[in-house]
Amino acid sequence: MKLLLTGAFGNIGQATLAALHQRGHEIRCFDVPTKNNQRVARYWQNRNIEITWGDLRDPIAVQQAVANREIVIHLAFVIPNLPTTGVGSENAPQRAFAINVSGAKLLIDSMKKQQPQAKLLFTSSLHVFGQTQHLPPPRQVTDPVHPEEHYSRHKVQVEKMVRESGLDWTIFRLGAAMPVKMIFDAGMFDLTINNRIEFVHRQDVARAIANALETEAVWGKLWLIGGGPRNQYIYRDLASKVLDAMGVGMLPDAAFSPTPYPTDWLDTTESQKVLNFQEHTLDDYVAELQQKLGWRRAVITWFRPAIRIWLLRRSPWYRQRKKHP
Repeated sequence: MKLLLTGAFGNIGQATLAALHQRGHEIRCFDVPTKNNQRVARYWQNRNIEITWGDLRDPIAVQQAVANREIVIHLAFVIPNLPTTGVGSENAPQRAFAINVSGAKLLIDSMKKQQPQAKLLFTSSLHVFGQTQHLPPPRQVTDPVHPEEHYSRHKVQVEKMVRESGLDWTIFRLGAAMPVKMIFDAGMFDLTINNRIEFVHRQDVARAIANALETEAVWGKLWLIGGGPRNQYIYRDLASKVLDAMGVGMLPDAAFSPTPYPTDWLDTTESQKVLNFQEHTLDDYVAELQQKLGWRRAVITWFRPAIRIWLLRRSPWYRQRKKHP
């Protein structure tokens, strides 16, 4: 199939690109030419992949990207915490809206004008459910949405546009799909320590997307894409596994937010039945992370006390509690 993959060189994008390439699709990648994206793209230059650099805010670039595509997989989105640029959806909401919502409208309008028979797969997020820790889990695809931050409000707006577009569409609401790299971001402290959270391996997300293109039953429906019951955690346990893998070790509870966060467990019974994508666990992710860190993990372990102090200083909750015990 002739595919357009937006956000091709991001976390989910890289895994999806690999899965789609393995299945022999004709892929056009669309992403912004950051240094990191260009570095990733070099790997694909001689692998029969078309690379188109552009911005979702540029109508001409979007029209050129959509041309002659049968399916558009729309991953590109400004998320709350972007450690590579420091410009996320919450500290630059107008910019994020222009990319996330206005950019999605440009994409949909271009598809309707140029490729009205093309199909659209949009990746949303479990964040759209809002704070649900007071409700019995798991979340159902039919649960109402209560977006609480710019990021999830943008997701809900784009979901609505997709459903009302007149195109053949499907929407995937993803669980927590973490990149396999060391990120010491202050966003790790935004979750309360007892928050329910469902991990999903990015390769399993990619498998779900690739399988969807071969499954007629997915179109015209919303799907929850999580790791399944064996990947359902309390945040303390998930954070402990990841921080131990990095060599840092679990941080004190006082470093984490006291306010519930919009993550939860998901009912993926139907999506797993149709898409057959759940293969990996958090332990697989931890093993990959340790392997990728290599010798650097020993260095982190050696300097662990200093790194832990530095991390705790990045937590607004820890600073506040130390100031007002």
